[in-house]
Amino acid sequence: MSLIVVDVESDGPVPGLYSMVSFGAVVVEPTLSLTFRGKVRPVSERWLPEALAVSGVTRAEHLGYDEPGPVMEAFERWIQASSRGKPVFCSDNLAYDWQFINHYFHATLGRNPFGWSGRRIGDLYCGMVKDGYATWKHLRRTPHDHDPVNDAKGNAEALLAMIGMGLKLPAR
Repeated sequence: MSLIVVDVESDGPVPGLYSMVSFGAVVVEPTLSLTFRGKVRPVSERWLPEALAVSGVTRAEHLGYDEPGPVMEAFERWIQASSRGKPVFCSDNLAYDWQFINHYFHATLGRNPFGWSGRRIGDLYCGMVKDGYATWKHLRRTPHDHDPVNDAKGNAEALLAMIGMGLKLPAR
């Protein structure tokens, strides 16, 4: 089993009506050197300027990104090449990040190599420290700057710190 942390940037709150802009992924292992970055063009005419602004991309730049199908195919190949056993999707905000990645995989490839589920980092930490309101983001080292690879790395750093604190999860 390999844990893969994924972070998504989008131009709105829900896939299909709005579009994913970019995403980053990192395999949870000590060097955090196995990374992937995808940038996909809009699949909808709808977009929220304030949502797109979070990623620091203009609509014109977004329109110039790659078609989603080939990007998702490349991501699937990277997941297969980078994973030992079943890949497990992990995220800061599972409800947000998962919905976009799952939708784009199914819309473009008809399948999702992560299967049907994932793990939310915050819930793992809350369970680990036995506090449903515990915060975990202090465990990140890489600044959270909405570059999806940087954000995924910071979240993977937090998972590695939690593993170092005794959480039983694989870190390749």
